[in-house]
Amino acid sequence: MRYARVTPLGRRLVWGIVGLAIGLGVSACSTVERGRPEKITLRLLAHDSFTPTEGIFDSFTDRTGIGVDIVRGGDAGTLVTKAVLASGNPEADVLWGLDNTLLSRALAADVFLPYLSVHREDLEPTARDLSPNGAVTPVDSGDVCINYDKEWFAERNVSPPLTLQALTSSTYRNLLVVPNAVSSSPGLAFLLASIAEFGDAWPDWWQALRDNNVLVVESWSDAYYGHFTAASDGTRPLVVSYATSPPAEVLFAEPRPERAPTAVAALTCFRQYEFAGILRGTKHEEAARSLIDYLVSKVFQEDLPLTQFVWPINTTAEVPQEFLDYSLRPENPLTIDPAIIALRRVEWLDTYSDIVLR
Repeated sequence: MRYARVTPLGRRLVWGIVGLAIGLGVSACSTVERGRPEKITLRLLAHDSFTPTEGIFDSFTDRTGIGVDIVRGGDAGTLVTKAVLASGNPEADVLWGLDNTLLSRALAADVFLPYLSVHREDLEPTARDLSPNGAVTPVDSGDVCINYDKEWFAERNVSPPLTLQALTSSTYRNLLVVPNAVSSSPGLAFLLASIAEFGDAWPDWWQALRDNNVLVVESWSDAYYGHFTAASDGTRPLVVSYATSPPAEVLFAEPRPERAPTAVAALTCFRQYEFAGILRGTKHEEAARSLIDYLVSKVFQEDLPLTQFVWPINTTAEVPQEFLDYSLRPENPLTIDPAIIALRRVEWLDTYSDIVLR
Protein backbone atom coordinates (compact mmCIF):
# COMPACT_ATOMS: atom_id res chain seq x y z
CA MET A 1 0.00 0.00 0.00
CA ARG A 2 1.14 3.57 -0.57
CA TYR A 3 0.62 6.52 1.79
CA ALA A 4 3.41 8.92 0.86
CA ARG A 5 5.71 9.68 -2.01
CA VAL A 6 9.08 8.07 -1.43
CA THR A 7 12.33 9.04 -3.17
CA PRO A 8 13.29 6.29 -5.66
CA LEU A 9 15.82 3.88 -4.30
CA GLY A 10 19.35 4.80 -5.39
CA ARG A 11 21.66 2.24 -6.90
CA ARG A 12 25.11 1.45 -5.62
CA LEU A 13 27.20 -1.11 -7.51
CA VAL A 14 30.25 -2.44 -5.70
CA TRP A 15 33.10 -4.38 -7.28
CA GLY A 16 35.15 -6.79 -5.22
CA ILE A 17 35.96 -10.33 -4.30
CA VAL A 18 32.76 -12.10 -3.33
CA GLY A 19 32.79 -14.02 -0.05
CA LEU A 20 30.43 -15.24 2.61
CA ALA A 21 28.19 -12.53 4.01
CA ILE A 22 28.58 -12.64 7.80
CA GLY A 23 25.78 -11.26 9.98
CA LEU A 24 23.19 -10.85 7.22
CA GLY A 25 23.16 -14.56 6.52
CA VAL A 26 23.51 -14.08 2.76
CA SER A 27 25.83 -15.91 0.41
CA ALA A 28 27.90 -14.12 -2.20
CA CYS A 29 28.37 -15.17 -5.77
CA SER A 30 29.96 -14.05 -9.01
CA THR A 31 31.55 -15.45 -12.07
CA VAL A 32 35.16 -14.67 -12.86
CA GLU A 33 36.38 -13.60 -16.26
CA ARG A 34 40.07 -13.00 -16.91
CA GLY A 35 40.80 -12.97 -13.20
CA ARG A 36 38.31 -10.21 -12.36
CA PRO A 37 34.91 -10.66 -10.70
CA GLU A 38 31.88 -10.07 -12.90
CA LYS A 39 29.62 -7.25 -11.87
CA ILE A 40 26.14 -8.65 -11.15
CA THR A 41 23.07 -6.47 -10.83
CA LEU A 42 19.85 -8.24 -9.95
CA ARG A 43 16.50 -6.89 -11.07
CA LEU A 44 13.90 -7.08 -8.30
CA LEU A 45 10.38 -6.91 -9.74
CA ALA A 46 7.95 -5.47 -7.17
CA HIS A 47 4.53 -3.87 -6.94
CA ASP A 48 4.29 -0.09 -7.02
CA SER A 49 3.87 0.11 -3.24
CA PHE A 50 7.28 -1.43 -2.55
CA THR A 51 9.06 1.53 -0.96
CA PRO A 52 11.91 0.37 1.31
CA THR A 53 14.24 2.83 2.99
CA GLU A 54 16.65 4.44 0.54
CA GLY A 55 19.99 2.66 0.72
CA ILE A 56 18.59 -0.49 2.37
CA PHE A 57 20.42 -2.66 -0.20
CA ASP A 58 23.79 -0.94 0.24
CA SER A 59 24.99 -3.29 2.97
CA PHE A 60 23.93 -6.28 0.85
CA THR A 61 25.94 -4.92 -2.08
CA ASP A 62 28.94 -4.11 0.14
CA ARG A 63 29.11 -7.67 1.42
CA THR A 64 28.34 -9.57 -1.79
CA GLY A 65 29.26 -7.36 -4.72
CA ILE A 66 25.71 -7.81 -6.02
CA GLY A 67 23.75 -4.72 -7.00
CA VAL A 68 19.95 -4.49 -6.86
CA ASP A 69 17.71 -2.57 -9.26
CA ILE A 70 14.04 -2.27 -8.31
CA VAL A 71 11.61 -2.60 -11.21
CA ARG A 72 8.05 -1.67 -10.28
CA GLY A 73 5.34 -3.45 -12.24
CA GLY A 74 1.92 -2.18 -11.12
CA ASP A 75 -0.24 -3.64 -8.38
CA ALA A 76 0.02 -7.23 -7.18
CA GLY A 77 -2.49 -8.54 -9.70
CA THR A 78 -0.71 -6.91 -12.63
CA LEU A 79 2.61 -8.11 -11.26
CA VAL A 80 1.50 -11.74 -11.24
CA THR A 81 -0.02 -11.45 -14.72
CA LYS A 82 3.29 -10.17 -16.08
CA ALA A 83 5.23 -12.94 -14.35
CA VAL A 84 2.89 -15.63 -15.68
CA LEU A 85 3.10 -14.32 -19.25
CA ALA A 86 6.90 -14.18 -19.03
CA SER A 87 7.34 -17.53 -17.25
CA GLY A 88 10.75 -18.95 -18.16
CA ASN A 89 11.84 -15.72 -19.84
CA PRO A 90 11.45 -13.16 -17.06
CA GLU A 91 12.10 -9.42 -17.14
CA ALA A 92 13.71 -9.66 -13.69
CA ASP A 93 15.51 -12.12 -11.42
CA VAL A 94 13.43 -12.00 -8.23
CA LEU A 95 9.79 -11.07 -7.66
CA TRP A 96 8.45 -9.40 -4.49
CA GLY A 97 4.77 -8.99 -3.73
CA LEU A 98 2.92 -12.16 -4.71
CA ASP A 99 0.32 -12.86 -2.03
CA ASN A 100 -1.65 -15.91 -0.92
CA THR A 101 -4.74 -14.86 -2.88
CA LEU A 102 -2.73 -15.10 -6.11
CA LEU A 103 -0.17 -17.73 -5.12
CA SER A 104 -1.86 -20.67 -6.84
CA ARG A 105 -2.01 -18.86 -10.18
CA ALA A 106 1.74 -18.24 -10.23
CA LEU A 107 2.62 -21.74 -9.05
CA ALA A 108 0.42 -23.32 -11.71
CA ALA A 109 2.32 -21.33 -14.36
CA ASP A 110 5.70 -22.61 -13.11
CA VAL A 111 6.98 -19.07 -12.55
CA PHE A 112 9.55 -19.77 -9.81
CA LEU A 113 12.68 -21.76 -9.05
CA PRO A 114 12.43 -23.43 -5.60
CA TYR A 115 14.80 -22.31 -2.87
CA LEU A 116 14.78 -22.92 0.89
CA SER A 117 16.23 -19.83 2.56
CA VAL A 118 18.93 -20.12 5.20
CA HIS A 119 16.55 -18.14 7.46
CA ARG A 120 13.63 -20.51 6.93
CA GLU A 121 13.46 -21.68 10.54
CA ASP A 122 13.09 -18.07 11.72
CA LEU A 123 10.01 -17.46 9.57
CA GLU A 124 6.45 -17.54 10.88
CA PRO A 125 5.42 -21.22 10.61
CA THR A 126 1.92 -20.61 9.22
CA ALA A 127 3.31 -18.60 6.33
CA ARG A 128 6.25 -20.93 5.79
CA ASP A 129 3.93 -23.92 5.49
CA LEU A 130 2.04 -22.29 2.61
CA SER A 131 5.04 -23.14 0.42
CA PRO A 132 6.58 -26.26 1.98
CA ASN A 133 8.91 -26.98 -0.96
CA GLY A 134 10.26 -23.43 -1.07
CA ALA A 135 8.75 -22.49 -4.44
CA VAL A 136 8.40 -19.04 -2.88
CA THR A 137 9.51 -17.53 0.43
CA PRO A 138 7.12 -15.59 2.72
CA VAL A 139 8.33 -12.05 3.38
CA ASP A 140 5.58 -10.26 5.33
CA SER A 141 1.98 -10.42 6.47
CA GLY A 142 -0.96 -8.09 6.85
CA ASP A 143 -4.75 -8.04 7.01
CA VAL A 144 -7.30 -6.65 4.57
CA CYS A 145 -10.22 -5.20 6.53
CA ILE A 146 -12.97 -2.62 6.51
CA ASN A 147 -11.58 0.75 7.61
CA TYR A 148 -13.86 3.58 8.70
CA ASP A 149 -13.62 7.34 9.15
CA LYS A 150 -14.06 7.85 12.90
CA GLU A 151 -14.94 11.53 12.69
CA TRP A 152 -17.61 11.00 10.02
CA PHE A 153 -19.50 8.50 12.18
CA ALA A 154 -18.99 10.44 15.42
CA GLU A 155 -20.38 13.66 13.92
CA ARG A 156 -23.55 11.85 12.87
CA ASN A 157 -23.84 9.79 16.06
CA VAL A 158 -23.89 6.61 13.97
CA SER A 159 -22.11 3.43 15.03
CA PRO A 160 -19.72 2.05 12.41
CA PRO A 161 -20.30 -1.49 11.10
CA LEU A 162 -18.23 -4.05 12.98
CA THR A 163 -19.05 -7.17 10.93
CA LEU A 164 -19.43 -8.06 7.28
CA GLN A 165 -23.11 -8.80 7.79
CA ALA A 166 -23.71 -5.31 9.13
CA LEU A 167 -22.59 -3.79 5.83
CA THR A 168 -25.85 -4.85 4.20
CA SER A 169 -27.90 -2.75 6.63
CA SER A 170 -29.69 0.26 5.16
CA THR A 171 -27.80 2.35 7.74
CA TYR A 172 -24.72 1.98 5.55
CA ARG A 173 -26.33 2.45 2.15
CA ASN A 174 -24.09 4.47 -0.21
CA LEU A 175 -21.22 4.48 2.34
CA LEU A 176 -18.88 1.68 1.22
CA VAL A 177 -16.23 1.72 -1.52
CA VAL A 178 -14.31 -1.47 -2.43
CA PRO A 179 -11.62 -2.34 -4.98
CA ASN A 180 -12.61 -4.73 -7.76
CA ALA A 181 -11.81 -8.36 -6.90
CA VAL A 182 -10.94 -9.05 -10.54
CA SER A 183 -8.26 -6.36 -10.81
CA SER A 184 -7.11 -5.74 -7.21
CA SER A 185 -5.33 -7.93 -4.66
CA PRO A 186 -7.09 -6.37 -1.61
CA GLY A 187 -10.32 -6.54 -3.59
CA LEU A 188 -9.81 -10.28 -4.08
CA ALA A 189 -8.93 -10.65 -0.39
CA PHE A 190 -12.20 -8.95 0.54
CA LEU A 191 -14.12 -11.35 -1.73
CA LEU A 192 -12.36 -14.27 -0.04
CA ALA A 193 -13.23 -12.82 3.36
CA SER A 194 -16.91 -12.96 2.42
CA ILE A 195 -16.56 -16.56 1.21
CA ALA A 196 -14.79 -17.55 4.43
CA GLU A 197 -17.50 -15.83 6.47
CA PHE A 198 -20.67 -16.88 4.63
CA GLY A 199 -19.72 -20.11 2.86
CA ASP A 200 -22.05 -21.03 0.00
CA ALA A 201 -24.29 -18.07 0.86
CA TRP A 202 -21.65 -15.51 -0.12
CA PRO A 203 -23.33 -14.63 -3.48
CA ASP A 204 -26.49 -13.60 -1.60
CA TRP A 205 -24.42 -11.32 0.62
CA TRP A 206 -22.82 -9.65 -2.38
CA GLN A 207 -26.23 -9.18 -3.98
CA ALA A 208 -27.39 -7.48 -0.78
CA LEU A 209 -24.26 -5.34 -0.80
CA ARG A 210 -24.92 -4.36 -4.40
CA ASP A 211 -28.53 -3.50 -3.53
CA ASN A 212 -27.07 -1.31 -0.77
CA ASN A 213 -25.21 0.63 -3.48
CA VAL A 214 -21.63 -0.46 -2.80
CA LEU A 215 -19.19 1.41 -5.03
CA VAL A 216 -16.67 -0.83 -6.85
CA VAL A 217 -13.52 0.80 -8.29
CA GLU A 218 -10.50 -0.66 -10.05
CA SER A 219 -7.80 -0.38 -7.39
CA TRP A 220 -7.06 0.15 -3.71
CA SER A 221 -5.59 3.58 -4.40
CA ASP A 222 -8.75 4.58 -6.29
CA ALA A 223 -10.85 3.48 -3.35
CA TYR A 224 -8.71 4.98 -0.59
CA TYR A 225 -7.52 8.21 -2.16
CA GLY A 226 -10.37 8.77 -4.56
CA HIS A 227 -13.49 8.10 -2.47
CA PHE A 228 -12.69 7.49 1.23
CA THR A 229 -13.67 10.53 3.28
CA ALA A 230 -10.73 10.28 5.68
CA ALA A 231 -8.17 10.48 2.86
CA SER A 232 -9.90 12.50 0.13
CA ASP A 233 -12.82 14.73 -0.76
CA GLY A 234 -14.86 11.59 -1.40
CA THR A 235 -18.24 10.68 0.03
CA ARG A 236 -17.61 7.14 1.31
CA PRO A 237 -16.61 6.78 5.00
CA LEU A 238 -16.14 2.99 4.66
CA VAL A 239 -13.36 1.44 2.59
CA VAL A 240 -11.60 -1.87 2.09
CA SER A 241 -8.02 -1.27 3.20
CA TYR A 242 -5.54 -2.72 5.70
CA ALA A 243 -5.38 -3.22 9.45
CA THR A 244 -2.16 -1.21 9.33
CA SER A 245 -3.66 1.80 7.54
CA PRO A 246 -4.33 3.74 10.80
CA PRO A 247 -0.64 3.96 11.81
CA ALA A 248 0.20 5.21 8.32
CA GLU A 249 -2.40 7.95 8.72
CA VAL A 250 -0.70 9.00 11.96
CA LEU A 251 2.96 8.68 11.01
CA PHE A 252 2.67 10.51 7.69
CA ALA A 253 0.49 13.34 8.97
CA GLU A 254 1.89 16.82 9.63
CA PRO A 255 1.38 17.70 12.38
CA ARG A 256 1.14 14.19 13.78
CA PRO A 257 -2.19 13.57 15.56
CA GLU A 258 -2.40 11.88 18.94
CA ARG A 259 -4.97 9.41 17.62
CA ALA A 260 -5.50 7.80 14.25
CA PRO A 261 -8.40 9.34 12.28
CA THR A 262 -9.38 5.91 11.00
CA ALA A 263 -10.14 2.59 12.65
CA VAL A 264 -10.52 -1.05 11.65
CA ALA A 265 -13.44 -3.45 12.00
CA ALA A 266 -11.46 -6.43 13.30
CA LEU A 267 -14.11 -9.05 12.52
CA THR A 268 -13.94 -8.25 8.80
CA CYS A 269 -10.22 -9.00 8.32
CA PHE A 270 -8.69 -11.47 5.88
CA ARG A 271 -5.05 -12.48 6.47
CA GLN A 272 -2.66 -11.84 3.59
CA TYR A 273 0.88 -13.16 3.29
CA GLU A 274 3.29 -11.77 0.73
CA PHE A 275 6.01 -13.84 -0.89
CA ALA A 276 9.21 -13.37 -2.87
CA GLY A 277 10.57 -15.88 -5.34
CA ILE A 278 13.35 -16.52 -7.84
CA LEU A 279 11.98 -16.18 -11.35
CA ARG A 280 12.56 -19.21 -13.54
CA GLY A 281 14.87 -18.25 -16.38
CA THR A 282 17.11 -15.91 -14.40
CA LYS A 283 20.75 -15.98 -15.43
CA HIS A 284 21.86 -15.31 -11.86
CA GLU A 285 20.26 -18.03 -9.74
CA GLU A 286 22.95 -18.12 -7.05
CA ALA A 287 22.91 -14.35 -6.65
CA ALA A 288 19.10 -14.44 -6.52
CA ARG A 289 19.29 -16.94 -3.67
CA SER A 290 21.48 -14.49 -1.78
CA LEU A 291 18.91 -11.74 -2.31
CA ILE A 292 16.07 -13.94 -1.05
CA ASP A 293 18.10 -14.57 2.11
CA TYR A 294 18.61 -10.84 2.56
CA LEU A 295 14.92 -10.05 2.08
CA VAL A 296 14.04 -12.26 5.05
CA SER A 297 17.07 -11.33 7.14
CA LYS A 298 16.52 -9.47 10.41
CA VAL A 299 17.96 -6.20 9.11
CA PHE A 300 15.66 -6.01 6.08
CA GLN A 301 12.61 -7.29 7.93
CA GLU A 302 12.92 -4.55 10.56
CA ASP A 303 12.62 -1.97 7.78
CA LEU A 304 9.15 -3.20 6.73
CA PRO A 305 6.74 -1.87 9.41
CA LEU A 306 7.41 1.83 8.87
CA THR A 307 7.96 1.68 5.09
CA GLN A 308 5.54 -1.00 3.84
CA PHE A 309 3.19 -0.94 6.85
CA VAL A 310 3.21 -4.72 7.08
CA TRP A 311 4.34 -7.17 9.74
CA PRO A 312 7.76 -8.86 9.48
CA ILE A 313 7.65 -12.57 8.74
CA ASN A 314 11.01 -13.15 10.47
CA THR A 315 10.11 -13.81 14.10
CA THR A 316 13.46 -12.45 15.33
CA ALA A 317 12.79 -8.99 13.86
CA GLU A 318 11.78 -6.22 16.27
CA VAL A 319 8.70 -4.10 15.50
CA PRO A 320 8.88 -0.35 16.32
CA GLN A 321 6.72 0.77 19.21
CA GLU A 322 5.08 3.55 17.18
CA PHE A 323 3.85 0.91 14.74
CA LEU A 324 2.52 -1.24 17.56
CA ASP A 325 0.76 1.73 19.18
CA TYR A 326 -1.61 2.29 16.26
CA SER A 327 -1.82 -1.11 14.55
CA LEU A 328 -4.47 -3.76 14.90
CA ARG A 329 -3.49 -7.42 14.70
CA PRO A 330 -6.71 -9.51 14.47
CA GLU A 331 -6.62 -12.55 16.72
CA ASN A 332 -8.77 -14.72 14.45
CA PRO A 333 -8.56 -13.40 10.90
CA LEU A 334 -10.57 -14.99 8.11
CA THR A 335 -8.55 -17.36 5.93
CA ILE A 336 -8.97 -19.84 3.06
CA ASP A 337 -6.50 -22.59 2.15
CA PRO A 338 -4.57 -21.53 -1.00
CA ALA A 339 -5.25 -24.99 -2.45
CA ILE A 340 -8.99 -24.29 -2.29
CA ILE A 341 -8.44 -20.84 -3.77
CA ALA A 342 -6.58 -22.54 -6.63
CA LEU A 343 -9.48 -24.88 -7.34
CA ARG A 344 -12.27 -22.33 -7.17
CA ARG A 345 -10.82 -18.86 -7.82
CA VAL A 346 -12.01 -18.66 -11.43
CA GLU A 347 -15.48 -19.92 -10.52
CA TRP A 348 -15.75 -17.44 -7.64
CA LEU A 349 -14.62 -14.52 -9.77
CA ASP A 350 -17.08 -15.42 -12.52
CA THR A 351 -19.95 -15.48 -10.01
CA TYR A 352 -18.74 -12.24 -8.42
CA SER A 353 -18.57 -10.55 -11.81
CA ASP A 354 -22.09 -11.65 -12.70
CA ILE A 355 -23.42 -10.12 -9.47
CA VAL A 356 -21.29 -7.03 -8.92
CA LEU A 357 -20.02 -5.95 -12.33
CA ARG A 358 -22.99 -6.59 -14.59
